[in-house]
Formats: sequence, C-alpha cells, structure tokens
Amino acid sequence: MSGNDRRRDIDRPLDELHPNERLKANSRFLRGTIEQGLADPITGAFAEADTQLTKFHGFYQQDDRDLRDERRRQKLEPAYQMMLRLRLPGGVCTPEQWLKLDDIAGRYADGSLRLTTRQTFQFHGVLKRDLKPTMRAINAALLDTIAACGDVNRTVMAAANPHESALHAEVVRLSQEVSDHLAPRTRAYYEIWLDGERVDPGRDEEPIYGPTYLPRKFKIGFAVPPVNDIDVYSQDLGFIAIAEDGELAGFNVCIGGGMGRTDNDPNTFPRLADLIGFCRPEQVLAVAEAVVTVQRDYGNRVDRKRARLKYTLEDQGVDWFRAEVERRLGWQLAPARAYRFEHNGDRYGWAQGSDGRWHYTLFIENGRIRDWDDYPLRSGLREIARAHAGEFRLTPNQNLIIANVEDGERARIEQLMRAHGLKDPARQSALRRNAMACVALPTCGLAMAESERYLPSLITKLEAIVERHGLAEQPIVIRMTGCPNGCARPYLAEIGFTGRAPGKYNVYLGGGFHGQRLNKPYLDNVGEERILAELDKLLGHYARDRQPDEPFGDFVIRAGYVPEVTAGRHFND
Repeated sequence: MSGNDRRRDIDRPLDELHPNERLKANSRFLRGTIEQGLADPITGAFAEADTQLTKFHGFYQQDDRDLRDERRRQKLEPAYQMMLRLRLPGGVCTPEQWLKLDDIAGRYADGSLRLTTRQTFQFHGVLKRDLKPTMRAINAALLDTIAACGDVNRTVMAAANPHESALHAEVVRLSQEVSDHLAPRTRAYYEIWLDGERVDPGRDEEPIYGPTYLPRKFKIGFAVPPVNDIDVYSQDLGFIAIAEDGELAGFNVCIGGGMGRTDNDPNTFPRLADLIGFCRPEQVLAVAEAVVTVQRDYGNRVDRKRARLKYTLEDQGVDWFRAEVERRLGWQLAPARAYRFEHNGDRYGWAQGSDGRWHYTLFIENGRIRDWDDYPLRSGLREIARAHAGEFRLTPNQNLIIANVEDGERARIEQLMRAHGLKDPARQSALRRNAMACVALPTCGLAMAESERYLPSLITKLEAIVERHGLAEQPIVIRMTGCPNGCARPYLAEIGFTGRAPGKYNVYLGGGFHGQRLNKPYLDNVGEERILAELDKLLGHYARDRQPDEPFGDFVIRAGYVPEVTAGRHFND
C-alpha cells in the first residue's frame, strides 16, 4: 500500500476528529482567548479551552490539591496556579541565566527550581496575575517557554557527557538547531507575553506544523555512547552519536519510543524505539523534519490515547514509515553502525573532560532545588553561580553538572559545595542516586498517588533492606510516577512504580540497566507494606545468587520473577 493510500486523519473533516483538533484549528494559531483570560481579575483560572492552548506557550494550569476539599467547603474556587516549563535544548545554561531563574523562583514561583527528566527547568506555584512578568523575566534571561509543552516537538535532549568535550559541544549545538528549526512560528507567544508586534492571525502560518500542529506531543533526544543518560529508546526520535577517531561521524536514527500508557487498556503501552538507519551530521535537520511531518500527516487525530508516533508505527509498520521518511528526504538512510551503551545513569563527582576542564556532577534528589532548614541547596547553588565562569548542564536524571571549571576555579567551587553541605554522603546512597520521581501531588492534575513527596521515604526504608543484605553499594535503578503516563520513565527502570490510588502502586521489574529493555508488571495496586516485603525477598535472593556484575534487572528475569521480552518493542508482547 502506498503512502497516499494510507489513512490521513489530517484530511478528515474536523467533526470526525478529537475535540482538541477542532480547538487547535479554531485557535487562530494558538491565540484563543488567552489574553482575555489573562485580563480577567475575577478568577485565577483560564477558560477550559484555553488551558489546552496555554500548553503550547509552556505552562499548565493546575491547582493545589492539598487545599481542594477545604476550598470547596468554603465555596471558593480551587487554588489555581501555573506550572511553567522552559525550552532548554541540551539542558545547558550560563551562570548568569541561573541567577535570573533563581530570582524568578523567589519572586514569582514557590521558591524552588525543579530540574526535569527532559533537562529543563520548571517553576511551580505561579499565579495568573504573575504570568506575564514571569514570561518577560524569562525572556530577559534570553530563554523562553514556547513549545515546552503541547502538541509540538518539545525540549530536545542531549547527553550531558562530561568527558567528550568537543563531541558534547557539537551534539548540543545540533540539539539547539533542531529545537529552533521545529519551534512553532506563530507570533501568538510574542504578542501575548512580550507585547510584540501584532500580525493578522489570518496571515500567520506554521510551515512545518500547519494550523492543527501535531496529533500529540513529540520528543527528540541525542545520545552519546557509551552513556544512554537520555534513554534514547524512549524518544519519538532518537539520534545516537557515532564517533570515529574522536570526531562525530554521524548518528544512528531510531523512532517510535514512548512511555505513556493507560491502566487496564491494552491498546496503550510503553514502547522502545526502532533503529532505522544512519545519517551524517549535516542531514540531521532534514531527517528530523521528515519524521515530524510524516507523524503530522499520519498520526491518529481521533483517539488521543493512540496519537503518539509509537502507535503510528504499530498501525502503519516500521518499514512503511521508514520508506515514507526516505521518500520525503529524496535519499535513503545508510545502514546503522555499531555502538554500545553501558549505563543510563549519571557518574557523580569530579571528571576531567578531553579539553582539560573539570566537571562536577551534583546529586539533586528528584530534581528539586530549594532551601531546607538543614540543607541550603538553592542558596549554595546561587553562590556557586556567582563564582562560576563556566556553564551548568542539567542531566536527564534530574541532576546538575557544574561544567567547564578551570583548574584555578575548582578549589573555590569545592569550598562552596562543602560550606553548604552539598556533598553530604548521608544524602547520597547508591540506591538514592539511581532513583527519580515525577512531581505528582499536590499540583499535577493527572496524579493518582504521591511520587516526589513519597519516594525519598520509601528509599530510606529500602536502604535499610539493602544494607541488611550487603547490597548498600549496588546501583539499582528505581523510578516512580504518580500515574501511568511515565514522565520519569518508570518502564525502563529495574524497579518501577506507577501510582494507582492514594498509597497504592503498580510495581514493575526487569528493566535494562542501560535503558535497553522494558520492565514487566510484577504487582498490581499494592501498598507500602507489600512493596517492602516483596522487595526484601527479591533483594535477599539477589544477594545470595547473583552472578558477578549481574544487574538486578537481569537477575529477576534469570530467576523467573518476570519473563524477558523476547519479541516486539513493548511489554504487552
């Protein structure tokens, strides 16, 4: 069947498509009535339709769910607030930008900065009346929030590799080029938030996306073997760097990864990306645009639960999709080249890059940067930013690299970290360093259970178990999310948790240590007592019978606790 014979939802009448498609088509290129809602002082919220459009501008409307019942009893509207997310391709920012973002966190948000699993910043607790000054302050830092959310290509990830300095710089440059190339062209963002010159919405245009943008969100990442810190197989489009003689030869291309699923719906599932070929560095932009436009034209616009690229591949076939990409390119991808991943975590402490500069990877538990009574993390990083002449890199594991530190600067950075307790070993067990969680409650509207606020206490209890079994120094990848959408990539973890209800979680086991294998369901809808009892049993067995250098995820498969994925790319196989 040829591409022209395949179903194209984008050509269907709007009344046959999901309501969000009609909303986008009638939004006047993402303007909607956002400005009118912004000017309405009676409510802290935007109109329901506009809350879908504001995602394209980089923020979600949320409310404090801890206060929801009390405010309902008082006949008050929910405590509405916004979560803003920056577009930060490659996760790199300057110390000057860090200081401006720190000021925004204290001035307009909840006093914290949140590092995300896509290497960018989130602000929480921003009120509607403060949105415009916040956006203007972000712009003054030479940053923006456009396309950080919504049915478009989102923040492009790039390996935070602290060792290969020249290669890292080239990969980050390409990630920024891809991000800029695929950014929406609508002038709505600049008109609404920055008082930019207004254009007639009827004359606005989106040369890549068109007026209805993509069927659903789209994620791109650049990996640099042997480290798979971006979890490249979880991306809609992944580029795997291939180096020859220390130079960047090009990229293997993989498509169709994605983490989200819906409980009790077998038509939704996490999926690993498929490798489809190799391209040279100068071909990356063309490949990215071709893949995005094929998904634009053939993605599912009727059922948003199946609107991601992974489902397009399941419905249309990988071979067909590759052929359609190559038809649009006008040339064929070369055969994929050999590569090898060794892990998908961060390597903490000091590392020296190939150019002689130093990089310090600092553990940030669940990415939350704020000052606690006994741990002045935000203040310490503010002082480091004032003294630092290099850059900061956000890692895909919610940690921070103080990068490009000159020899003469290292002692000063070290002194500031020690002065603020940022190297406290009591906060950095092997188990804790390899764990991460999404935000979840109280702000995420999708969360069904705690995640960021709960995982640290669960890790404390698990630390006692691994200590008892002699596994305190064994790295085990643990990830938790408050719902099955998988923002913290739990389906790639050796031990994964997804929330089902308050205090209840699904448990998954057997993910690959370097992100190469999905895990499998192990327990359904269980609480902490059952979780700890089961993991105590499993970890004790692992301590007794593991083979040399055998990761926990490999062991639970060998021991028969969960089956290995032997075919297909998702755990329903």
